[in-house]
Amino acid sequence: MTHSVLRRTATTAAALAGLLLATPGASAAPAQIAAAPDIPLASVKAHLTQFQSIATANGGNRAHGRPGYRASIDYVKGKLDAAGYTTSLQTFTYNGATGYNLIADWPGGDPNQVLMAGAHLDSTTSGPGINDNATGSAAVLETALAVSRAQLQPDKHLRFGWWGAEELGLVGSKAYVNGLPSAERAKFAGYLNFDMIGSPNPGYFVYDDDPAIEKTFKDYYAGLGVPTEIETEGDGRSDHASFKNVGIPVGGLFTGASRTKTAAQAQKWGGTSGQAFDRCYHTSCDTTANINDTALDRNSDAVAHAIWTLSAGTTTPPPGTSFENTADVAIPDNGAAVSSPVTVTGRTGNAPSTLKVDVNVVHTYRGDVVLDLVAPDGSAYRLKNSSSSDSADNIVATYTVNASSEVANGTWRLRAQDVAAQDTGYINSVRLTF
Repeated sequence: MTHSVLRRTATTAAALAGLLLATPGASAAPAQIAAAPDIPLASVKAHLTQFQSIATANGGNRAHGRPGYRASIDYVKGKLDAAGYTTSLQTFTYNGATGYNLIADWPGGDPNQVLMAGAHLDSTTSGPGINDNATGSAAVLETALAVSRAQLQPDKHLRFGWWGAEELGLVGSKAYVNGLPSAERAKFAGYLNFDMIGSPNPGYFVYDDDPAIEKTFKDYYAGLGVPTEIETEGDGRSDHASFKNVGIPVGGLFTGASRTKTAAQAQKWGGTSGQAFDRCYHTSCDTTANINDTALDRNSDAVAHAIWTLSAGTTTPPPGTSFENTADVAIPDNGAAVSSPVTVTGRTGNAPSTLKVDVNVVHTYRGDVVLDLVAPDGSAYRLKNSSSSDSADNIVATYTVNASSEVANGTWRLRAQDVAAQDTGYINSVRLTF
């Protein structure tokens, strides 16, 4: 953000409390509005690691006109292209250098009702710009990928944007908005901005520019029991201003930049009073170490919540009822098996022959991990074997289990065991959909 940042991530109340969620879905057509999925903190942070590596390999920054910025754009575009988005690069010239905006459209939705979310992707020349603003860029990217994973069918048309040269005066977003014919501007239902949402000494600030968008974010945080304040530090200093200035409704989140956290704010949110929300703002220490995980997690989930809510999206299969556990369970290195329990209630008869098991395991070498679904009676269904050739990290997958011989109600367990040495991880979440 230019001299200020907007930032915010949200974790479901269940994730915070380590509780189980039972989410009723549609039992038959027509489809119902679906709740937004949890946005895995580990996935968002994996993007931050990539942006840090890009900066490190390109002179320590990802600034306009520098190779680190173009490499950042290419990284995001590659992810979106693979997820089924229609992407386009918009170029502009500033200070004698070519700049780039990346625009990604999700197929479908009313083309006359466009909901857009965006974040600036550039850093200053003084550092890698991880809080400012790889955090917003990563949260928007991971939310876009979650839209693809869910095959969301929103009523509104979804568009995502990553802006160049924000740090030089909102140059990229101004170029985009100024290039839109008035008829295209009139199609925008809203623009959501996410600039600095993982500050190390965070506050929870909500833009008050549009009442409906503001209420969406405030209600979400009220559900978490987290108080918010109106965002003022970044007014007019991030890319939402480019949209607001032409009459497009805007909103967003922010966790604070160079302003000092007051004693009252520290009492409300924790952290250190008398210290800046981000002591590394626009400096070389704005690295992956300059992040508050809780704020980033909460705000990332809030991004998804706003997209799902404001687009009035629906999802196609799987229908049914979902039961989820989002409490982390550490997996011992080359040790005993551990389990994440999911208690199923309110069902009649047996489980289906197409029981969906959504697994999110964070691990530095997934080939070491064996996964089983254990039914209430102790019967085990193998989901994944170990493999010395499976050298990637993390397991984010949906498995289908024929559990028709099992009574549905009771405590099911995702069992995980690390069967080789040196790499570690944890169960991040498991969800059963009947």
